Amino acid sequence: MTVWPRLAIGDWITLHARYQPGADCLVRGDGEKLTYQQVDSQVTRLARALERAGLSRGDRVGIMATDSPEYVALQLASMKLGTTFVALNFRLSGPEVTNLLLTSDISALFFSDRYRDVVAQTRAHRQASLALVACFDGDGKEEPTYAEVIGSEEDESELVSPTQDEDIISLALTSGTTGRPKGVMQSQRMMRSLVVSGALELGLQPGDLIYSGAPLFHISGIGHLLYGLSRGSASLVLPQFDAGTVLRWLQSGHLRHAMLIPSMIIAILEDPRVTESDYEGLRSIMYGGAPMPPSVIRRMSEVFRCDLYNGFGAGTEAGGQAMFRPADHRRALAGEEHLLGSIGKPIYGCDLKLCDAEGNEVGDGEVGEIWSRSESVMSGYLGQPELTAQSLRDGWFRAGDLAWRDKDGYLFLAGRADDMIIRGGENVYPVEIEEVIADHPDVLELAVVGEPDPYWGEVVDVVVRQAEGATITLEDLQAHCRGRLASYKIPQRLIITSELPKNPTGKIRKGELRRLITTGELS
Repeated sequence: MTVWPRLAIGDWITLHARYQPGADCLVRGDGEKLTYQQVDSQVTRLARALERAGLSRGDRVGIMATDSPEYVALQLASMKLGTTFVALNFRLSGPEVTNLLLTSDISALFFSDRYRDVVAQTRAHRQASLALVACFDGDGKEEPTYAEVIGSEEDESELVSPTQDEDIISLALTSGTTGRPKGVMQSQRMMRSLVVSGALELGLQPGDLIYSGAPLFHISGIGHLLYGLSRGSASLVLPQFDAGTVLRWLQSGHLRHAMLIPSMIIAILEDPRVTESDYEGLRSIMYGGAPMPPSVIRRMSEVFRCDLYNGFGAGTEAGGQAMFRPADHRRALAGEEHLLGSIGKPIYGCDLKLCDAEGNEVGDGEVGEIWSRSESVMSGYLGQPELTAQSLRDGWFRAGDLAWRDKDGYLFLAGRADDMIIRGGENVYPVEIEEVIADHPDVLELAVVGEPDPYWGEVVDVVVRQAEGATITLEDLQAHCRGRLASYKIPQRLIITSELPKNPTGKIRKGELRRLITTGELS
């Protein structure tokens, strides 16, 4: 019996180039457009160049750069050839990059010239064993440029991707200057499932122009790009998020969908030009990655007048898990405002349950850890079977996120197991406090963390970025919370700051906040 290979993700670009060669595929911030045919040509030539350098299925390609169409082409070429791309956080330091790339055992490295000094240490360690080193935008004196690698000659030969569903197409690495980082193995099966559920939920159409504020080294960045690629849509690719540039595109009439994290949306809404448009053509905005104040959700609805999605998930390791959909937003804004604190219900293709410490399901209204199973779950952590076993149990993935479910099936976050505050023997979940304080009109961003206390064990601290011209006091916030929270949940300390520490995708780094408070660097 003949076994026919499944169509690989790396072949999607070629299919669209065949059936809609002149359609827009990638769009730069200045408006320059690359068609599916043009991008497919780059992808094929780049895959052949990697092949000529000696790379083959299973080898790893490191990327250290800001986003660009060339970056996208490299990721697609890697998937087409069957290699694994290792896309790195461009905000990392030299020692962090070196540690990650040595751990990942890359065979080729592409980087932006601005990060030359950062990658120099890695090159010193691995120069002899790297089959190819290239710079996207260098002068070509020390290593070939991207343009020189792919050449100018068209490659008419057909390249069918050999990638199978359990092949690892992406290795996502945690940072760290020492110790062993976590390498999340993301298979084609995982990525394909993530794309199917996302594109289906968002209703993307051929010809749409979409944008993701998440960088391409993050699952939300490459995931959204693949959403568009799967549907024959075009993707706006910016080097990094810039509020003014994104606002201009939102107002252009061309952008149909955007994915933005809360801090990005807040920055856009603070721009005085935000009311100078009716946002014709904008169909939807997805937000996620951090808690969103209800006041900001209401403002989004008033200004953009489009469908809103709140996506939640352990994306790097388990894809999307829950979605608060447009109909849910309309219901909440029509009077059931408590629902604005919900992360929605399980996303398409995801089985989800809430469990206690022993793995038993909890009832409605009880806090439990989110367990999920789907085709979007990772294959495990590279070379770390014990850590993999802790996170994957009988096919169910556990990330440590805590939540409770109401009688209608809506899920509400209660924080993370390692963020939980224990005050005088009482469990305090930061998220429920954050939801109350986020409703204060002078609060733009906040985080609730526990601070060690000799009497109570821990007490509740709140760190706030306040609106311009506002003067928030602890007494003011305590009065705001009184009657809505139990007395032991009301913050005992208020810290005002101009900026909250965040990771590259906008999530507040609570561990770093606790360190800053403990050391007195934030007081």
